[in-house]
Amino acid sequence: QVQLVESGGGLVQAGGSLRLSCAASGRTFRTIAMGWFRQAPEKEREFVAAIGRYSTTAYADSAKGRFTISRDNAKNTVYLQMNNLKAEETAVYYCAAAIRGYASGSQTGYDYWGQGTQVTVSS
Repeated sequence: QVQLVESGGGLVQAGGSLRLSCAASGRTFRTIAMGWFRQAPEKEREFVAAIGRYSTTAYADSAKGRFTISRDNAKNTVYLQMNNLKAEETAVYYCAAAIRGYASGSQTGYDYWGQGTQVTVSS
């Protein structure tokens, strides 16, 4: 069992930055992969970024060059640094954990999910 708690969401102007955090507990953090997904109003949840147990990373095309995913195994935490945010990126952002340990852009690859944190980007 893995428990995930996201934080760091909030209101930011377009072009601004936010850093999301996701604290994990319940399993050896260094062995699991972590991902970030988001769901905008009336849209399906979509992949944003992922980091594997060996810190390999994967990004959605929309996130490349602006978002950075990282992990701190000593703190059992994964981060998502988001720069140059756009209004259309307003969404609830979720972190997820994959026991298999490999970064994946598919939601079906993840076993545990957090409750989400709201990110609102004003234009």
